Amino acid sequence: MAGFFSKLKEGLNKTRSNIVHGIDSVFSGFSSIDEDFYEELEEIMIMGDIGVNATGEILERLRKQVKENHIKEPAQCKAFLIESIKEQMRVEETAYDFEHEQSVVLVIGVNGVGKTTSVGKLAGILKEQGRKVLIAAADTYRAAACEQLSEWANRAGVDLITGTQGADPSSVVFDAVSAAKARHVDVLICDTAGRLHNKKNLMEELKKMNRIIDREFPGVHRENLIVLDGTTGQNALNQAREFGETAELTGIILTKMDGTSKGGIAVAIQSELNIPVKYIGVGEKLDDLQKFDSEQFVNALFDVDAQALQED
Repeated sequence: MAGFFSKLKEGLNKTRSNIVHGIDSVFSGFSSIDEDFYEELEEIMIMGDIGVNATGEILERLRKQVKENHIKEPAQCKAFLIESIKEQMRVEETAYDFEHEQSVVLVIGVNGVGKTTSVGKLAGILKEQGRKVLIAAADTYRAAACEQLSEWANRAGVDLITGTQGADPSSVVFDAVSAAKARHVDVLICDTAGRLHNKKNLMEELKKMNRIIDREFPGVHRENLIVLDGTTGQNALNQAREFGETAELTGIILTKMDGTSKGGIAVAIQSELNIPVKYIGVGEKLDDLQKFDSEQFVNALFDVDAQALQED
């Protein structure tokens, strides 16, 4: 985990320049906490992709804490701002119930966001926890998708169900559900085609897959995880909104967080959509996808260790 934290910290360098340096300049540039101070802070956070909703809620919490603690100096409220952002992003423990129950996980999103890779890495995480995992290659359009998934399945040490290229993806899901029941699999993870969110027929197909799972595997724990590319900023938010109209999204896998200046989008997405970021990816290796931890993320973003923050 320590290795992941340093990768995350390094990966958030550009975001840090984009947001944190601006926030720091507000703390050092103001001599008192007044409306101008809050306005300046608000502008920097919105410009840093944190989003209007999340920024409003974070600052409202900050104002309250400043008042309650009788804080007069801007520099003194930095720790409170950091805590407020953590609070905004906290993920409930129940968000990971599916890891311990018999579950079917549909992984969805547009092309090029790292979906197939995330499926492989998620399978690896679950296998490591001692779960029996099966992957379904329901992206039958992209020739390379199946090969890529096969490679990840081998790496994670889990079984894979495939169909022929161009086959109906729903038939692959049907076969995979039958196999999951017969083999007493704990978690079935379905990779789906990288849908362009404006293609109606692909969205219909997603609905069809959901219907098949509901019909063939009643009572199983269901997850619809959307994979979003952290480098696309506000565009990721729009994609999630579009997909949310077709499938009930239960969580977000945020990829490519290494090297983007738009890491603030992690805060915005969670707040705007009310869907938790459950996993975060910072690289290509199997263990470069980890459960999202707001404490760890915000500490990495502000380049603080928890100890130093408490001593402040």
